[in-house]
Amino acid sequence: MADVLAITERRGGKIRPGAHEVIAAAASVAVGLGGATHALVLGGIGVGDEVSHLGSFGADLVRVGEDAALETVVPETYAVVIAEAVHSHGYAAVLFAATALGKDLAPRVAALLDVPLASDVTRAEVEDGRLFCERPIYGGKVIARIEFEASPAVLSLRPNAFGTNGSQAGGRVERLVVAVPEAVRSRVVGFRAAESGSVDVSEASVIVSGGRGMKSAENWNVLEDLRDALGPQTALGASRAVVDAGWRPHGEQVGQTGKTVSPTLYFAIGISGAIQHLAGMRTSKIIVAINKDPDAPIFAIADYGIVGDAFEILPALTAQIEQLRSES
Repeated sequence: MADVLAITERRGGKIRPGAHEVIAAAASVAVGLGGATHALVLGGIGVGDEVSHLGSFGADLVRVGEDAALETVVPETYAVVIAEAVHSHGYAAVLFAATALGKDLAPRVAALLDVPLASDVTRAEVEDGRLFCERPIYGGKVIARIEFEASPAVLSLRPNAFGTNGSQAGGRVERLVVAVPEAVRSRVVGFRAAESGSVDVSEASVIVSGGRGMKSAENWNVLEDLRDALGPQTALGASRAVVDAGWRPHGEQVGQTGKTVSPTLYFAIGISGAIQHLAGMRTSKIIVAINKDPDAPIFAIADYGIVGDAFEILPALTAQIEQLRSES
C-alpha cells in the first residue's frame, strides 16, 4: 500500500496544533505516492470525541485507539501500539512531529520496525514515485537530501517547517483495536506544568530569545514586554548560557541541546550566535538580531541586524509595535 500515517500528539486533553502540520505534510506525501492519508490518535477513553476536525487538515481516515492505559503517554507503550498499527496496515510512510515527544517516539518505532529514521526533516517530496526528504546536518551548515529505500519510511518533521492547508473535506473516523503491552519497564510518575498561558517555544510563530547579553534574569521583563506587544502566538526563548545560569527554564532553551524551532519571526537579543544556538533556529523564516558587538556571528545569518544596546532599543521597539497594533 502507498498510504501514509500521521502520528498526532495530545496534551492536556487536546490535540496539539503541531499535529495539524504533520497531517498536512502526510497528505502532500500521500498525493505523490498515490495513497490515502491516515491520522492516528491514541489516548484514554473518550479521546475519539476530539478528532472530528482532523479531516479538514487532509486526513482521509482518522484511526482512534482508546484504552485506559493510554491516558498517560508512556513512550515505551505508545511505540509498541504505533508499530503494530503500522505493521498491520502496511503503510508506506509514517510521520511524526520532531517535538520532545516525537523525538522520543520516532526512534523507538523505527527500531521496532527495523527501518532507518530521518529526523528533524524540513522538506519531504515525492519524485517518480520515490520519497525524498531534506534535513540540516553539521549544525545546519549543510542540507542533506535523503532517499528512502526501506519501507516504511519513518520521518520526524521540524515544527513550523511545513505549514497547513485547509480542506473542506471531512475524514472518516475508525476505531482501532489496540493491544497494550502488559510488561513495561517505565512509568510516568508526574508532570511539571509550564507557566500558565505560555506558548511552547517549538510551536510559536514568533519567538523572542535572549542571551547572556541580557546580563541577568531580572532584565527579562523587557523581553516579556516585547513578547506581549507582538501578540499571543509569541514565545520566549533563551540561549544555553542563560539556561545554565538558571535565569530561564530549560523548556525555553533554543539550540542543539535545547529545542529546534522554525518560527516565522525570530528575535535574537544579546545572543552572540554560537554554532550550537544557530543549529536550533537558523531555519527561521525571518531573523532579527540585536547585539552590541558588530562582529557577532549572529549577524551573518540575520535578515535584519541592529548594533546597539538592547536596553535602549527594546523599549522603543516595543512602543512602536504597540502603537501600530492599536492603529490596526
